[in-house]
Amino acid sequence: MGKKASPLTINSLRKKQGKHRVERSLYLNVRGESATWCFRYMLKGISHEIGLGSADVVDLANARHEVGKLRIQLHEGIDPLAERRKSTTSATFEAVAAELIESKRAAWRNAKHAQQWTNTLTQYAYPVLGKLHVKDIETEHVLKVLKPIWKEKHETATRLRQRIEAVLDAAAAKGLRDALNPARWKGHLDKLLSAIPKADRVQHHEAVPWQDMPAFMGELRQQEGIAALALEFIILTATRTSETLNAQWDEVNLDEGIWTIPKTRMKAKREHRVPLSLAAMEVLNKVPRIDGNPFIFPGRNDKPLSNMAAAMLLRRMSHEETTHGFRSSFRDWVSEATNFNPELSEMALAHTIGDETEAAYRRGDLMKKRQKLMQAWADYLGGLKKGADVIPIKRGAAK
Repeated sequence: MGKKASPLTINSLRKKQGKHRVERSLYLNVRGESATWCFRYMLKGISHEIGLGSADVVDLANARHEVGKLRIQLHEGIDPLAERRKSTTSATFEAVAAELIESKRAAWRNAKHAQQWTNTLTQYAYPVLGKLHVKDIETEHVLKVLKPIWKEKHETATRLRQRIEAVLDAAAAKGLRDALNPARWKGHLDKLLSAIPKADRVQHHEAVPWQDMPAFMGELRQQEGIAALALEFIILTATRTSETLNAQWDEVNLDEGIWTIPKTRMKAKREHRVPLSLAAMEVLNKVPRIDGNPFIFPGRNDKPLSNMAAAMLLRRMSHEETTHGFRSSFRDWVSEATNFNPELSEMALAHTIGDETEAAYRRGDLMKKRQKLMQAWADYLGGLKKGADVIPIKRGAAK
């Protein structure tokens, strides 16, 4: 092979099984669908080999750079393999993961990414993999992490597998392991973990922990546009996304601060009255009125805002949570941080509940108590405090 290989040459080599010489001392090892770089050298008449990582992670230029550094060590009389072994004695999965997260931090637009990586790995991966040296991690270890949550928390398990794979790829790129990545999906784990049809997956809506909600709301309120206002209203009212996006002005009693959702739009097919906190009323003050469009959160062509608008906003904010998950945040806050009866939160969420509470629901909807609950939620989130001034909403359409 010529001295200067190109990316096209590498793509061609990846179609052939075996170990291929790319350039001086640099080889590409192709096994199945996996391709890894390696550095080969002779020392005292004995051939040695050092892995340089997956070709999916390390490009040709970086592989050349690593080879250059290793050749300098040889020139200085240093055995690269012995030197590497000295530096990898503490290369545990947790240590490599922490280093990877730190290296990616600058590229992530939001610090939330780093926290999500850390939280997921800490909760699920570290108990099994954390103290293991990365070179010792095998398929059985990865399966031990994934199997318990593969069906019940499939989305979380999928992201977790990707993150484990990334950590082990980073370890290979550093020469800390030579083996193929046991967390890779195609051609490996897809043969060991059953594919779960979407309809059969247990749906867990990703939610911001209630303790983090004030910080999230502060971040949300820095965003501009109708989608940000709609998402804030969804959170303040603890309603479903479709209920808010299809809300119309004639459903809101602006004097009493009550929004009545007709039963035709409710999951339980029962009319639902929503008390509006001062912060929720303030959101309505900010929403522009559009002639001919009856929707509070208008979209295009006299239609409501798209149900993807809030989801896309969360992505732009680098959050993995779902809009529905904020209802869970609200319910957890009620249960864990307040003295309100948890059944009151179920009524606020318009859940169908039975027994004595259901009988109470039929007599009334406990509006006064729910008004206090929703105002307390808004206060906790950092909304307008009780007694704050609220600018009256203009009832005329904006011109």
